[in-house]
Amino acid sequence: MSNQPIIIERTFPVSAATVWKALTEKEEMKKWYFDLAEFKAQVGFLFSFTGGKDDRQYLHLCEITEVIVEKKLTYSWRYDGYEGISYVSFELFAEGDHTRLVLTHTGLENFPTSNPDFDKSNFVAGWTYIIHTSLKDFLEPGNKE
Repeated sequence: MSNQPIIIERTFPVSAATVWKALTEKEEMKKWYFDLAEFKAQVGFLFSFTGGKDDRQYLHLCEITEVIVEKKLTYSWRYDGYEGISYVSFELFAEGDHTRLVLTHTGLENFPTSNPDFDKSNFVAGWTYIIHTSLKDFLEPGNKE
């Protein structure tokens, strides 16, 4: 697996505050991301969720490692019962009345290469869908491409 991080960028026609709310408020997150039992944008907060393909679900275990309000959110990302840890970072850049979001997922090379579900291409496809379809449709409901 390549040591290169996954980087996905998209600019949304909304404020950084609006994007931040979508990234950090549990009730907002469940509309476009995952339905988390609890979530707090504070360093050290632990959260988990189940996700994956229909026939193979994985318990994701995460811990918030960095919070800069309306600018950056980073958390660890690992799988219960598997070796390896990675980090997901959402960075926000206010650009007039728009916000550029840069998602970076590093450390994927730490996951077991013997499991094809942990192939980098699956993460690329997942994050591309989450940012360019799911989050886009949530933040821009009347703006279909």
